[in-house]
Amino acid sequence: MIQKVEGIVIRTTDYGESNKIVTLFTRELGKIGVMSRGAKKPKNRLSAASQLFIYGTFVYQRYTGLGTLNQADITNSFREVRGDLFRASYATYIVELTDKLTDDQKRNPYHFELLYQTLYYLNEGIDADVLLRIYEMKMLAVAGIKPELDHCVSCHSTEVPVAFSIRHAGFLCKTCLCKDDRAYHLTAHAARLLRLFFYVDLQRLGQISLKKETKQELKKVISAYYDEYSGLRLKSKRFLEQMERLGF
Repeated sequence: MIQKVEGIVIRTTDYGESNKIVTLFTRELGKIGVMSRGAKKPKNRLSAASQLFIYGTFVYQRYTGLGTLNQADITNSFREVRGDLFRASYATYIVELTDKLTDDQKRNPYHFELLYQTLYYLNEGIDADVLLRIYEMKMLAVAGIKPELDHCVSCHSTEVPVAFSIRHAGFLCKTCLCKDDRAYHLTAHAARLLRLFFYVDLQRLGQISLKKETKQELKKVISAYYDEYSGLRLKSKRFLEQMERLGF
């Protein structure tokens, strides 16, 4: 059976001397794997399209197991991302997070659009830290570990929260701060951003400029939450942290 899909390459794995197994996140079918024969050879017609971050149309022969890629037409190679170590590192984390938190062949057109839009904005030079935090927040729902962001997780007050509790998975108001002595204290601005990042329509995202301190505040909370509930230990995230320590 011949299948045609719109997809983004989120993982590649060498197979044998000249082949690659290419994992695509597609609009029509969700995550799928295809064999790209000869893709490791530079002059192979599928070589360019069998690389990480490539967005385009893919035609493959579908079997009960792994399909075979027959044709690929590149729509966007995200050249600026691929040519810049900093942006490529962020994009690698984004696609690895997508790969780890999604099931095979589970269709989600909204998530496909989110992934494409994130890579597009990254390619256009929008703040990589902001894009990453938005993507991480939105992926919490995909992973089934969404925290309480609409009110205090303890008393349901809708006043501006003053902390985020990893233990109780959500915001705490001033009255309930005593419920968790390890809760992360938040500025009102950071609390609003955590909620905004989860709900914002990325297609309507304008230029967002955040102070370094605010970025660190958001990163600390989101990373701690992922560490507690996702079980993920991603190589791409460790590399980003190493780059940050080196001052990139």
